[in-house]
Amino acid sequence: MAEDTDRIERQILLKASRSRVWQALVQPKAFGQWFGVVFQDESFAEGEHARGRITYPGYEHLQFDFLVACIEPECRFSFHWHPYAVDPNKNYDDEPTTLVMFELEEASGGTLLRVVESGFDAIPAERRAEAFRMNSQGWDEQMENIQRHVATH
Repeated sequence: MAEDTDRIERQILLKASRSRVWQALVQPKAFGQWFGVVFQDESFAEGEHARGRITYPGYEHLQFDFLVACIEPECRFSFHWHPYAVDPNKNYDDEPTTLVMFELEEASGGTLLRVVESGFDAIPAERRAEAFRMNSQGWDEQMENIQRHVATH
């Protein structure tokens, strides 16, 4: 079976209520705490950009920006962004974006969080593989981060 190069999928069982996990996803302050961003915005809204400053060590010089695609309360939250857009001298605005989709599901012992980032095949070839690799590693880390966040907040 060929490896899928267009999408990254992760899931984790979080020992927290669905509403607790939902708040960690859609409240900018909470999202930023586990994701490593300080947002300018007080809330996320469909069709609006969410912007902030990255606080993750080594990337503090970068701005963070995504376009909210979907907010379905306690079910689904998604946004479009430029994956691994880390060169401060490059304008990524003309590049396609990927779609990040978070889905919540009731599960025995907590909430199943599924994350799918898709659309890598449309990213320019010269940076596609690195963006996929770095975001794949990043989602592994972010699953641990949100797990710690919902356990302690």
